[in-house]
Amino acid sequence: MAAVDLYWIPLGADAHVVRVSGRVYEALAAAAQRRPRRALYHAALIITLGGARHAIEIAPSPRTQGAARGVVATGAVGSRLLRGLRVFRYEVCCRPDGLIPDLAAAVGGPCRVSGDADAARRLLALVREVPTPVWGRDELGAGEMWNSNSMVAWLLASAGLPAGELEPPPGGRAPGWASGVAVAARRPARRLAPAAALEERGEPAR
Repeated sequence: MAAVDLYWIPLGADAHVVRVSGRVYEALAAAAQRRPRRALYHAALIITLGGARHAIEIAPSPRTQGAARGVVATGAVGSRLLRGLRVFRYEVCCRPDGLIPDLAAAVGGPCRVSGDADAARRLLALVREVPTPVWGRDELGAGEMWNSNSMVAWLLASAGLPAGELEPPPGGRAPGWASGVAVAARRPARRLAPAAALEERGEPAR
């Protein structure tokens, strides 16, 4: 079985401070754009391949060591000058246990993006190549800040999946999603050989 499942989780589902700051941000953004306020979401991925579930998301950097959390990269929050401080650092995680703390709060359950094993394999290979610009800023000139939504959108688009067609639940929005799609468009989608072709050449399927 193989699957690429996208989850839309309300921002701050398990963190009061994040929830409140998100509401303040959306209130200011809505006022500036002269539109109604909308619910904010952050995206997470669950990749199922070969009987294993891998959870992919961006998370704050906690006090514990990163090996058990599947940390593959880190980035700065707000400013590169503050990256040395744990509280101003984020982690790109690919958890082999398939667990995401606030997954139960996802609205609408899993959105099946693909059931193709090669697509799942491409995504897992691309995780270690995810750009890590400063969170909350537009360092890459994509027209929107970079955040967890950007990372998920970049992964899907870079793997050749229709990230630009995916949207959060009705009445909501996912800030940063467009920047991930835009940055991924600057590079050709990565294509790995199908598992069958690898086996014919005597190579292990990854």
